[in-house]
Amino acid sequence: MKFINYLEKVSGVDIFGLTSLLIFFLFFVVMLTWVFKTKKKSYQEISRIPLDN
Repeated sequence: MKFINYLEKVSGVDIFGLTSLLIFFLFFVVMLTWVFKTKKKSYQEISRIPLDN
């Protein structure tokens, strides 16, 4: 038997796929929002951290 046959027998298995897709999408939307709202000066300070020992 193929794996898809096992999934068809589980009730409510479709909600797991939708939930994981929603979490994946929301994570990247939040990260893109954070990247575009952060000021350039903050990036410059963070990029110098390894060199400031």
